[in-house]
Amino acid sequence: MQRNGGGGGGGGQPWVLRRVRLTWLSFMLFFILVFFPLIAHYYLTTIDEAGGPDKRIFGPRPGGELCEAKHVQDLCRIRESVSEELLQLEAKRQELNGEIARLNLRIEACKRSIDSAKQDLLQLKNVISQTEHSYKELMAQNQPKLSLPVRLLPDKEDPGLPPPKSARSCRLRSCFDYARCPLTSGFPVYVYDTGSYAWGDYLDPLVKQAFAASVKSNIYITDNPGIACLYLVLVGELQESASPAPSPLELEKQLKALPYWRSDGHNHVLVHFSRKSMTQNFLYNVSTGRAAVAQSTFLEQQYREGFDLVVSPLVHALSEPNFLEVPPQVPVKRKYLFTFQGERVESLRSSLQEAPPQSFEEEMEGDPPADYDDRIVGTLKAVQDSHLDQVLVEFTCKNPQQSLPTEWALCGEREDRLEVLKASTFGLVIAPGDGQLVASAGCGMRLFEALEVGTIPVVLGDHSRLPYHQFIRWSEAAIIVPKPRVTELHFLLRSLSDNDMLAMRRQGRFLWETYFSTTENVLNTLLASIRTSIQVPAAPIKEEPAHEIPHKAGKMAGTDANLADNGDLDLGPVETEPPYASPRFLRNFTYTAAETYRTWNRAPGPFHLFPHTPMDPVLPSEAKFLGSGTGFRPIGGGTGGSGKEFQAALGGNVPREQFTVVMLTYEREEVLMNSLERLNGLPYLNKVVVVWNSPKPPSDDLLWPDIGLPIVVVRTEKNSLNNRFLPWDAVETEAILSIDDDAHLRHDEIMFGFRVWREARDRVVGFPGRYHAWDVNHQSWLYNSNYSCELSMVLTGAAFFHKYYAYLYSYVMPQAIRDMVDDYINCEDIAMNFLVSHITRKPPIKVTSRWTFRCPGCPQALSHDDSHFHERHKCINFFVKVYGYMPLLYTQFRVDSVLFKTRLPHDKTKCFKFI
Repeated sequence: MQRNGGGGGGGGQPWVLRRVRLTWLSFMLFFILVFFPLIAHYYLTTIDEAGGPDKRIFGPRPGGELCEAKHVQDLCRIRESVSEELLQLEAKRQELNGEIARLNLRIEACKRSIDSAKQDLLQLKNVISQTEHSYKELMAQNQPKLSLPVRLLPDKEDPGLPPPKSARSCRLRSCFDYARCPLTSGFPVYVYDTGSYAWGDYLDPLVKQAFAASVKSNIYITDNPGIACLYLVLVGELQESASPAPSPLELEKQLKALPYWRSDGHNHVLVHFSRKSMTQNFLYNVSTGRAAVAQSTFLEQQYREGFDLVVSPLVHALSEPNFLEVPPQVPVKRKYLFTFQGERVESLRSSLQEAPPQSFEEEMEGDPPADYDDRIVGTLKAVQDSHLDQVLVEFTCKNPQQSLPTEWALCGEREDRLEVLKASTFGLVIAPGDGQLVASAGCGMRLFEALEVGTIPVVLGDHSRLPYHQFIRWSEAAIIVPKPRVTELHFLLRSLSDNDMLAMRRQGRFLWETYFSTTENVLNTLLASIRTSIQVPAAPIKEEPAHEIPHKAGKMAGTDANLADNGDLDLGPVETEPPYASPRFLRNFTYTAAETYRTWNRAPGPFHLFPHTPMDPVLPSEAKFLGSGTGFRPIGGGTGGSGKEFQAALGGNVPREQFTVVMLTYEREEVLMNSLERLNGLPYLNKVVVVWNSPKPPSDDLLWPDIGLPIVVVRTEKNSLNNRFLPWDAVETEAILSIDDDAHLRHDEIMFGFRVWREARDRVVGFPGRYHAWDVNHQSWLYNSNYSCELSMVLTGAAFFHKYYAYLYSYVMPQAIRDMVDDYINCEDIAMNFLVSHITRKPPIKVTSRWTFRCPGCPQALSHDDSHFHERHKCINFFVKVYGYMPLLYTQFRVDSVLFKTRLPHDKTKCFKFI
C-alpha cells in the first residue's frame, strides 16, 4: 500500500520539472525575440552616428562607391533600364491620349454630321411627301384647262333685237345686247364727241370740259366703236344762256342720226350730269328706245327700274375737294341734333300757315292725297319749340334756289349751307311732296352736302330713289324713314348710340369719297354700275413693273445655327422644286356677281379686280377630306399631332403657299449681304425682292449670297419709303414679309409669324409693337414705343401682310399720306397700319416676346435720329386729319405657339422650342 502511495508521490516530480523547463524556455525565447533586436538596433545606430559620414554603414556613400560592387552595378543597370522603359511608356501614354482626343473630336463631328443628315433626311421626307401630294393632286384633277371665250364682235349691219312692246318695259334682258359684252371683253366703252351731234353746242361748257377730262383718264374708253360694248352720249346739263333746247321730236331725230345708234339705241347710255338743283328733265317726253338714261331727276312714269340709273349731282366739276378741310368725324354729337333749311316751291293742297290735321290716318282716309309736308313742318317746329334738344329748322329762305314743284328749295349759298351742316349731327332731306317725283337733283344735292361734311342724312320719304340704290346699301349711311313717322323722328334720332352714329358717318364718308366727290369718280361709278349689272369683271388692278438690276451670286451661303435652332424639330420643307406662286384671279366672276354688296359697300369699291384678297371665303374643315383637298396639307394627314407632325405640314384652313421677302435697303451693302445670307434654308420662302432705294447702283464687285432661291434686285425711280409697299410684279405670293435690311430674326420666329398670318390674312402680323397715346395737354396723338400692355401698331420693318394692301397703299390710299411719307422720309409703317385698320376695323397681331429686331453692331439707322419721334407725332395727327378719325385700335395680347410652356409626355414635342 505504501509503495503504491509512495510511487504515486514520487511520479509527480518529473512533471513539475518539465513544467519549469517549459516556462524557462518560453521566457528565453521571448527575451531573444524582443530585446535582442532592440539592443542590436540601438548599437548599430550609435556606431553609425559616432563613426562620421565616411564610415556609415547604412547611409548613402559619396560618389559612386556604392556602385563599385558588382551586385550593386547590376541593380543600377536594372534601375536605368526601368527608368528608360518608364519614359517610353509615358511618351506612349501621351501619344495615346492625343489620339483619344482626336478620336473624340471625330466622334463629335460624326454626331453633328449624323444630326445634320437626320435633318436633311427629315427635310427630304417632307419634300417627298409634298411632291407625292402634288402628284396625286395633279392626277386627280379632272377639270380641263379652258381657253378664253372667243370675243364676239358686232356686225356693222346689226339690225338690232326685236323691239319691246313699249319703251317703258325696257329691262337689261330685253333691251341690252349681251353679245357685244362677253365676260372677257374688258368692257370697252366708246364716248361720242360732243361736237359730233347737234345739241352738243347747248351743253354747259364746264360739264363738257369735266366730262372730257374724266374720259381721257378712264381705262375702259376705246377709240374703236366697232368693238365697243357700251356707247356714252352726254346730253346734259344744258347751259342757262343757251337758245331754246330742241323739241322732243327734234331730239329723237338727232339721237337716231347717231352713227352707232342702230335704229333703237341698244347699248347706249344717255348721260345727264346736273350741277344745279333745278335741272331740265328734257328727256321726259323723248322716246329713247333701248338706250338707258342716267340722270339725277326722274318721274315715276319715266324711270325704268333696273335699267335707268339715278346718278349723283356733279358738284365738283373741275375742282378737287380738299380732304383736309373736311371736318373730323369726332366728336360724334355736334351742336345741333338735326337741321333743315328749305322752302317749298309749291304746295299740293295746303299752305305752311294751315294747322296740320289731327292724324295721318285722317289724311289717308280722305279722297285727296295726304299732304305730309304740312305735318312735317308742324312736327319739326314743335320739336324746335320744346327745347329738349338744340335743333335748327327754317322753312323760308331769303334767296331760295330754283327747284321743281313740290320740292324743297335749297336756301342761300353752298358755303353757308355747309357751315350749318358742319354743326349738325343729322341733316334732314325731305323728299318732294309729289310721289311721282321719285328722284330729284335737289334731294341729291342735299344728300351730297350732308355726306361731304360728315352729317348723317335723314331721308323723309322712303319712295325716293337714291343714287345707285341697286348697289349701295344706303341704310348703312343714312336713316330712311317714311313721312308718316315724322312724329317719332325725334325719339328715333335720340335713341341712336354713338357707335352706330359714328359707323354711319364713316360709311357716308366712304360713299362720298369713292363715288361722288369728283367728276372722275362720278364717271367711274356710272360705268361700274352698268358693268356690274351685266356681270362683266372689272379691269385687273395695275402691278408695278420690277426693273431688275443685274447682279452676280458668290459662294453658297451658310446657315447660322443660332438663327434656325428649334431643337430636334425641322421647321418645314425647304422647297427643292422651283418656287410656286399663289393662284391668281380665281374669283373673277364670283367677285363681280356674287359679292356685289361687299364690293360696293366696303373699301376700296368695285373699280378694280384683284388677283386675290384676304377676305376670300374659307372651306369648312371636312371639305379638304371630301373632294376639295387640292393644295391642303393637314397636320398628320388630318389626325393632328405635336411638334414633328406639326412641322411636317402647314395645316391650317387654306391650301399650301409660300411667302416673299421684300427688303428695303439704302447703301448698306455689307449689312444687306449678311441679312440675305441669314435667309438661307428658310422654309416656304418663294423669293427675295430687294428694293434698291439708292440712286447709286450696287458695286460691280459685290458678290451676292447664293441662298438657293431667286434674289430680285429692283431699281426704283426715286428714294422713297413708299417703294417698300409698291405691288411689284416680281412678288407672286399673297404673303409678303416686309423686313428691314438690318432686322435680325431667327428662322423659327419667321416661320411662326407666317403660320399666324395664314390664320389672320386680313391683318398685319409682326414682331415689334407700338401704340398711339393721347396727349391730354395738347388734345392730340403721340407715337409711343415704350413697353406697354396695349399696342395698336406693328412695325413693318419685320411684319407679314397681304399683297392686297400693297395695291391699296399705292393706288387707293389718299395721295396726301404718301406725300408726307416722302417729305419726312418717315412714317410709312404708320401709314400701312392706319390703312389696314381702316379697312378691317381690327388691330394688328404681335407675335413672340420680341420688342425690337435691330441687329447688334449694324450702322445707325434713321430711327435713332432725335427728330424721328417728333416727325412720327406729326404723322399720326396728319393721318387722322386725312381719314377724319383715328382708325387704329388697341389690342392687349400677343400670340405664342399652342404648346408653349405646356408640360408634355416624353414622347411628345413642342411646336416650337423657344416660342
